[in-house]
Parts: sequence; C-alpha cells; structure tokens
Amino acid sequence: MSEKRLRGVHGQTVEALAGRILAGEIGEGDTLDLPALREELDVSLTALREALKVLSAKGMIDARQKRGTFVQPRSSWNLLDTDVMRWQTQTDMDPGLFDELTEMRVIVEPAAARLAAERATDADIEALGGALERMAAARDLAATVRADLEFHRLLMAATHNAFLTQVERIIAIGLAERDKLVHGSVDDDPVPSHRAVLDAIAARDPEAAYEAMRALVDKSGADLDRIR
Repeated sequence: MSEKRLRGVHGQTVEALAGRILAGEIGEGDTLDLPALREELDVSLTALREALKVLSAKGMIDARQKRGTFVQPRSSWNLLDTDVMRWQTQTDMDPGLFDELTEMRVIVEPAAARLAAERATDADIEALGGALERMAAARDLAATVRADLEFHRLLMAATHNAFLTQVERIIAIGLAERDKLVHGSVDDDPVPSHRAVLDAIAARDPEAAYEAMRALVDKSGADLDRIR
C-alpha cells in the first residue's frame, strides 16, 4: 500500500499504530491490547483489524493463538516497503538508518550509473540535464531537494532496468530526508558532483560514470558526518 492510499480513518489508524511502534511506545515483542487501542484511537473494530492487516503485511506485527497480536522484531519488517521506510525516516531518525542507506547507495548507484552510461538514450541524457539545470537554479531547500531526487530517479530510469527503478523508490524516501538535513545545514553546491556523473554518462564512459557516482555517494556520507 502506497503513501497516497493511506488516507481516511483506515489510513490514520495505520499511521497511528506505526508511529507508536516506531517511537517505542509499543516495543518489539509487546502484545497489543486491542480493546484499549480501539478505545484510545476511537475507531471501529473493523477499522482496527484492517489497519492490523496492513502492518502484518509489512512484517511489523503478527498474531498467534494464545499469544495474541504482537510486534515483530525489526529484522522481520519489510524494510524495502515504501511506507516502512517513510515511517522510519520521519519517526525513528536513528543516525544508523542513514548509514545503512549510504551503504545501500554505494552498492547500487555506482553500478546503476555504469549501466546508464551504456544504455541511456539521448532523451534520458536530456532529461538528466534538465534536472541538473533545475538543481543549479534552485533558490530554496525544497527546490534543491526536488531537483536532486529527480536527478537520481532519472538516472535509475536511464538504466532501463525495471528492478533498479523500483529500488530507487525506496532510496528516494531516505534520500529526501538526508537532503533536507544536508542541503539545509551544509554550505555546499551539489551541482558539480552531479554534473560529473552526467558528463560521464553523456560521454558513454561506464567506468567514469561509476567512479563519479561513487565519489558523489562518498561525499554524501561525508556531508552527513559533518552535521552530526
């Protein structure tokens, strides 16, 4: 279930329960007191059950006979689910989450840049150039973050690999929160590092694209370290 569909009473109930779990109010292994939750959240039993189904599908809770409904350990959560990632970045804000995101980016994005250098169409390169222009023209944090995310999304699209396009949806959620922190705190121009990636892709140089993206991700991690 996507973020856009988490609306109404049903969506609010899912968000409220997820928020309590991420905040540690309901800890791993804790059994949920369903009658109490229904009263606290002021929802129908049907709405509560539907919300629990959503969280169960995301691996966050489970139900067993004699034990009831309980919170699963984080290792069982579907961390690649877009809602689970969003909840973690908005509620948990554990610095370790960004470290894990950086590790994932080191593995995925340089290889994606290499593929893009091999497969990108002229239209792909033009689109990337447009995102870079918007990044350069951005005059506020929101515009900078939008252009940055757009560049990375378009780069994944330029690989013409459907799986990588899906992975980018997960990376983008954490990347957006990272960008808000870094672009809002570090006086640094993000354009040159992104331009180096685009130039290598436009030159059809896979190894240069790989190295440029690896340098960009390494710089991203270093920027986070500077503001901690």
